[in-house]
Amino acid sequence: MLLQIYVSMKAMPWYTALPTISEYMVENGWTKCFPRISDVGWLAYILYLVIYLIIVEFGIYWMHRELHDIKPLYKHLHATHHIYNKQNRLSPFAGLAFHPLDGILQAVPHVTALFLVPTHFMTHVLLLFIEGIWTANIHDCIHGNLWPAMGAGYHTIHHTTYRHNYGHYIIWMDWIFGTLRDPLDDESKDI
Repeated sequence: MLLQIYVSMKAMPWYTALPTISEYMVENGWTKCFPRISDVGWLAYILYLVIYLIIVEFGIYWMHRELHDIKPLYKHLHATHHIYNKQNRLSPFAGLAFHPLDGILQAVPHVTALFLVPTHFMTHVLLLFIEGIWTANIHDCIHGNLWPAMGAGYHTIHHTTYRHNYGHYIIWMDWIFGTLRDPLDDESKDI
């Protein structure tokens, strides 16, 4: 666990780069961000948020999957995170124990979505903050079983098989692309 804490703390300053760059792009009008919900109305805000989340979910799924499938990316970036490959080695600290470039790459879909869909800026910032909490949560090995959330049970399987459950907040991308493995199915096999 001390190694997880060390790797997390070493990468943390680098993780601030992407939000800083995205804020710069927003402030210079390069994105489709809007400052107030009243600028678009609640119905449009909710619709845009749903589209934003779908884009982010799709992007993180594929970024994460490619970090596994493209061998040099795995070897030089993502393997740093996957040394924690047993349930008894995972902890919330493992959720941030990435090579800094790996952590940034997996957050890129959040920024990419700013160019594709109108997004409330503070919602974007809040979702980046939630990202850190969520990442710690899915590495704590406490499976809340809140379907369709990508809980720790699903993500623990990811760390032990390397070929399943690449998704982020929800399991739907894994279901759509055939990489879903349910922890309840694993439990029934053990009985």
